[in-house]
Amino acid sequence: MALEIERKFLVTGDGWRAAAREVVPMAQGYINDQKAMDEGAMKASVRVRIAGDEAFLNLKSRELGHTRQEFDYAIPVADARALLALCVGGLVDKRRHYVQQEGHLWEVDEFLGDNAGLVVAEIELSSADEAFARPEWIGAEVTESSRYYNLALATRPFAQWNADERAGLVA
Repeated sequence: MALEIERKFLVTGDGWRAAAREVVPMAQGYINDQKAMDEGAMKASVRVRIAGDEAFLNLKSRELGHTRQEFDYAIPVADARALLALCVGGLVDKRRHYVQQEGHLWEVDEFLGDNAGLVVAEIELSSADEAFARPEWIGAEVTESSRYYNLALATRPFAQWNADERAGLVA
């Protein structure tokens, strides 16, 4: 079984940009929606992603928090484009910046389109209690807040959030 142990943080400032070693444009959509997950009708999100010149079908269990089951399969880009047309909700467009920092790889997602203005960083860990250095550009942790999950952003993008949600004052 494939497990993903990942923590997610808001990004403050642009201090990460100079350290970014690679940038990959991504477009992704979901075959199911947030409501199906929230109501328990589906136990996993089904994502289609085009990342640069590669494409993937991804299934991720619905647990909230840092540890979930995740399965990722390469598929032809033409198939991914066809599947994106079948997705519910909106597409999530972003640029993923890869930043190596003190022995860990950070993925900084700079969102575009309806999610423009939102920047989050994720770090994958080998265990839930693995220690890591927090770069100065890391802000509040949002691992436990489902609204920052890409599935939620496809359903209700950042552009639709009210001022309190954008300021992180609402859980």
